[in-house]
Amino acid sequence: MSNELLINVTPSESRVALVENGLLQELHLERADDNSYVGNIYLGRVERVLPGMQAAFVQIGLDRTAFLHANEIARPRTPLDVLDDDASTDREALAEPPVPLITDMLHQGQQLLVQVIKDPLGSKGARLTTQLSLPSRYLVYLPGDQNSLGISLRIEDEDERNRLSGLVKQILADQPATGLIVRTNAEGVGTEEMARDLDYLRRLWARIERRMQEQPEPGDCVYEELSLPLRALRDWMNAGIDRVRIDDATTLSRSREFVSTFIQEWSDRIGGYQGTGPLFDLFGVEDEIERALSRTVSLKSGGYLAIDQTEAMTTVDVNTGAYVGVRNFSETIFKTNLEAAQALARQLRLRNLGGIIIVDFIDMHDEGHKAQVLRTLNQALARDPARTSVSTISELGLVEMTRKRTTESLEHRLCQPCSSCNGRGWQKSIETICSEIFREILRAVRQFETGQLRVLAASPVVEKILEEHTRTIAELTEQLGTEVRFQPEDQYPLEQFDVVLL
Repeated sequence: MSNELLINVTPSESRVALVENGLLQELHLERADDNSYVGNIYLGRVERVLPGMQAAFVQIGLDRTAFLHANEIARPRTPLDVLDDDASTDREALAEPPVPLITDMLHQGQQLLVQVIKDPLGSKGARLTTQLSLPSRYLVYLPGDQNSLGISLRIEDEDERNRLSGLVKQILADQPATGLIVRTNAEGVGTEEMARDLDYLRRLWARIERRMQEQPEPGDCVYEELSLPLRALRDWMNAGIDRVRIDDATTLSRSREFVSTFIQEWSDRIGGYQGTGPLFDLFGVEDEIERALSRTVSLKSGGYLAIDQTEAMTTVDVNTGAYVGVRNFSETIFKTNLEAAQALARQLRLRNLGGIIIVDFIDMHDEGHKAQVLRTLNQALARDPARTSVSTISELGLVEMTRKRTTESLEHRLCQPCSSCNGRGWQKSIETICSEIFREILRAVRQFETGQLRVLAASPVVEKILEEHTRTIAELTEQLGTEVRFQPEDQYPLEQFDVVLL
């Protein structure tokens, strides 16, 4: 089986699917009216400094002011190895001196160059940094640093790390000092490719400096990240990708131009798609997306995962379901948990779930089984480009983990809260609504003098009352001396009703 990038472009949105061995692993989308700001560089203006939070609110021209923490303000640092090759998190691996007070670094009205490292999420504004970084195919350029060099820890071979370090130092020998991070994609590349990457990044930074000389206004964007299809080519075109299929002629032309400039060795892997059906139907991607929006994930054994997102965290419950095993109950639980660990790693990546994640595996008493399930989970997560941290199994049988979050989850990108339940996922039962209506009738009669009441409610509620609560209606009418009429309203949500005085 091959690994492919599928790029689907329409006037309203661009979507990129990473398919490994016939299975969808990641999906990224960018809508025409809702682009990501991550990577963009702005001339910002400090609106408010918050000493108690060691942070500041900065205006960068978006609807909400962005958030800049003191930890994200550039200061001299010591080069260390890099934890991963995500340009937005590589900086965190460089050692920092103690953080000064925010009031010693910023003041209201100050202008400064800032870069978006996290898109606005919900009611929160974008997250910013002044530690600017420009990623390319093999390198991340750190214009604010001098002579700091990091190498991705995903490159584990010590000889290769030493080779890359010497190669970069050789290239920098007769050039101005700068900070660089060597990305995972650089494994095995030669001097020519690395030098070409560095030349591109220097020219890109020179263009940003020229833009700053034009004296932009606060809130102006001085550098905009590449579009989603080109970012995907830059970041994902590695030895594991065998083919790229693009279904839009304009995007195909731009992609070929981009690849011929920066990834010449992969030019023969870029191709258009002229199939009779939609591109994403080729590997059942659309069906996978629908399943990724479901609360439950079926396992081949018959077990399943139940995944629930809340504002505070994501919870995952593992259940045996229809799986009854073949040996004994302990073995059944063990095999279900092993399968769940592998499925969970894929679902976190596919659904782009981040933040705090609590996994409730089925209780295991065998310590060897627990250790094996944790090993399986960590091995499956090792392929995830987002940084993850997994704890041991707690006394309550829970695994606590975190996953780096920079954009909204797939569910939040594609869905909106239900207008009936307001995102709770539950509605009041019809019986509960009937009881509320009867209480409201009593309240209305006690407050106002009237000879008749009309109740407007959703059709299922009115049907329930007229079919099963006729005795209650008769007793209310006799007790209160008030006639009550019920009128179904097809446009009313289930929980809405009105008691009208006539």
